[in-house]
Amino acid sequence: MALQISYGLIQEQRMKLVMTPELRQAIQLLQLSAADLEQYIQEQLAENPVLEIAESGEEGGGEADISLLNADPAEWMAYVRDGGRRERGVSDGEAERFSFENLAAPSESLAEALEFQLRFLPLDSVTRTLCLHLIGNLDDSGYLRIDAASLCKRFNVDLQAFDRALKVLQSLEPAGVGARSLSECLRLQLLREDPPDEVALRIAESHLPDVAEGRIRKIARQLGCDIRRVQEAIDRLKRLNPRPGMAYASSAPHYVLPDVCVERVNGEYVVLVNEGFLPRLTVNDRYQRMLADGGEQARQAADYLRNWFQSAVWLVRGIEQRRQTLYRVTQVIVEKQRAFLDHGVDCLKPLTLREVAEELGMHESTVSRATQNKYVQTPRGLFSFRYFFPSGVDSSSGGASAKSVKKRISEWISGEDKQKPLSDQQIADLLRAEGIRISRRTVAKYREELGIPSSMARRRYDG
Repeated sequence: MALQISYGLIQEQRMKLVMTPELRQAIQLLQLSAADLEQYIQEQLAENPVLEIAESGEEGGGEADISLLNADPAEWMAYVRDGGRRERGVSDGEAERFSFENLAAPSESLAEALEFQLRFLPLDSVTRTLCLHLIGNLDDSGYLRIDAASLCKRFNVDLQAFDRALKVLQSLEPAGVGARSLSECLRLQLLREDPPDEVALRIAESHLPDVAEGRIRKIARQLGCDIRRVQEAIDRLKRLNPRPGMAYASSAPHYVLPDVCVERVNGEYVVLVNEGFLPRLTVNDRYQRMLADGGEQARQAADYLRNWFQSAVWLVRGIEQRRQTLYRVTQVIVEKQRAFLDHGVDCLKPLTLREVAEELGMHESTVSRATQNKYVQTPRGLFSFRYFFPSGVDSSSGGASAKSVKKRISEWISGEDKQKPLSDQQIADLLRAEGIRISRRTVAKYREELGIPSSMARRRYDG
């Protein structure tokens, strides 16, 4: 039988999720941080002609009812027209804002500091030009990342001219700047001392890998020195700055604005969503009157204005939904991590996004967006939202967070006998004695994440 191709109409029912523009905007607003939300609102104010910032003296506001989230567009239109956007659990905008006098001035860069010192040196034009070029090729740590041969070829000078310019650069402050390796950086700083430590100089030249591995006995045997003298020289090396250029700011500081504040009031924790800094949105009176008059001008602009009014309603409703979601998520986190707020990181419990989502009847992705790139100010300090979702390890009490285990490891190592430091297995045994079941490999992993060297590298020989 031959295959026949024909046209036909088939009617079927199918359910699928449709991402409406309103839903897309609500999702976008939810994952914005406080600073990003302020920028987004400013962009909407510039784009939407009917949106305005309400004057501080205008009436309206007060507390918004959570039932407005399910209200019809007409109620929301009245809500936006009144300029109100406050609700329970949200800061009322009376919090003190930081003034410009409290902001730090931009720091001097490394290049600016070196060029300033260069002005006071009696140099010939060739050496000064070479020094300025070398300064421009320093990285953020103050190391010189340029080949001598390429520099000599570019400026048509000999190697002696390069050496003179390099010597001038390495004589400037901070000590160690212009070095081409860690060994040279440490040597430059040691040579500034009076008198320089000869043993430390020899270690910096040839034995830095052994220092990193804690092979102090090997270094003492090769240098023919007493092991205590080698320990003293290594201690001097550790007091030096391996990155002299990092003392100068290479980029503007990043200021964190908390999205939520948690305050302790009469023994209870109160959640305040930090949105007092946001502009108070309202609708332009002129366009409202134009639509209300019903004249010829209003009929011509009705469709155009109606779309912008709808966009304004969506924006305010999205901000309200974001606020309520943040408020509810933070409340659950405070309840789950109350022991941390009361006693500190030792009592931080393992928590997952799924647990919070099930508590609130939300999808896990919603909680993930609500806690993404956001910060909460607590009586214990400023933390990222993700700080309250630590991974956990098995314990007799039901589970301990990785952060609390790391803190215990750090405390034990800081209080150990430096001549007989604790091994990873000994630390694992101490944790098991406290009911925390953890392997030696996990202890080593946590120790490395804390930046703590191995027991061999921590051992001292000056006792």
